Amino acid sequence: MRKGSIYFRESLSMALTSLRSNKLRTFLTLLGVIIGVLTIIAVVSVIQGLNNYVYTKMSFFGANDFAVSKFSPIISSIKDYQEQLKRKDLTLDDMRSLRKLCHSCELIGASVNASQTVKYGSKSIKNIELRGVTSVDHLIGSVLELERGRYLTPDDEERSRSVCIIGADIAENLFPGLDPLGRWIKVGQQNFEIVGIGQRKGKILGFSQDNYVWIPISAFMKIYGSRRTITINIHTSTEEKMKTAMEEVRTVLRSIRKRTFNQPDDFAFQTSETFIQLYRSATSGIYFAMIAISSIALLVGGIVIMNIMLVSVTERTKEIGIRMAVGARRRDILMQFLIEAAIMSGLGGLIGIILGYIMARVVTLTTSIPSRIDPASVIVAILMSAVVGLFFGLYPANRAAKLNPVEALRSEQ
Repeated sequence: MRKGSIYFRESLSMALTSLRSNKLRTFLTLLGVIIGVLTIIAVVSVIQGLNNYVYTKMSFFGANDFAVSKFSPIISSIKDYQEQLKRKDLTLDDMRSLRKLCHSCELIGASVNASQTVKYGSKSIKNIELRGVTSVDHLIGSVLELERGRYLTPDDEERSRSVCIIGADIAENLFPGLDPLGRWIKVGQQNFEIVGIGQRKGKILGFSQDNYVWIPISAFMKIYGSRRTITINIHTSTEEKMKTAMEEVRTVLRSIRKRTFNQPDDFAFQTSETFIQLYRSATSGIYFAMIAISSIALLVGGIVIMNIMLVSVTERTKEIGIRMAVGARRRDILMQFLIEAAIMSGLGGLIGIILGYIMARVVTLTTSIPSRIDPASVIVAILMSAVVGLFFGLYPANRAAKLNPVEALRSEQ
């Protein structure tokens, strides 16, 4: 064991000496692995950061909350979309029926959305999210926290009052240096008094979550008409209760909408997992392609190592012959060249990891796409680069170990 350790240290020393004596060649060999690992680390960091960000930020509903809507969030074809267009709209009467008959539902609200322009004085913002909501909707799903002011009340909803809650972007852009509370803004063609300002939520995938105006759903229907579908939002006390509540809601709605036992639901459920699954289905193919392309870069780096090692074996044929003549065994020669290959690829992997992390951070700073380095991915990257070096260095090392000592000594190289 001790003798083997001596041989290993000797092979390691000779490998390092060889790499130092050919600095330019070593750098060019490292370059292939560096680019491969850099690409993989940068891509994986962005993917992991984006996944983590989406799974935390894209949870529009809490663990115990769900929604019911006319359209499914995942529509696979035009035919599917056309079929869903034929479905009956969900109405406020449906919501009221659920409030009476769903015993596992703790809170039931409703919302409806539109895109509008908001004005205050000479300033205006286009394409804001106008949402008509019930007085309990701020407690369901992605809970609305207020920075100042009050929530919409049942009285606001009952009397269709012209009051609203605005997002942080609206407050910042329309009222710089002013307190928006109590002021009136024009939403579309209607004036609304600001009674609340939402806390800033930030962006998700580059889109602001603070560019909204909430008004009572009754006021929304009064202005834009009631002949439109709503989304029914439901909160339950526990995750187990949510499953029971979903079955109760399904039973009630199917009864109201007169669906027979062999007809499918003409409405769709939405949970946090629904949106995460939608994200996964939309991005999984893209991520796989990115990883595959990055892996090809690492493969090219391995081929570069093999080519350079073959050149090195040819140039050092006489040196190999001398080593064999003074007692070096074939496995000593094999180990020397394998160690060289592993050191080159491992060092290239380490540099690639550092540069990949820097690139991921640059992407985050310039595009707001989050990145996240997982220690496990760093370890895997180093091991992968070392394995690539060993795999592609095996053939040159084996070729060097099989050289005939007499013919190697006669070499003029």
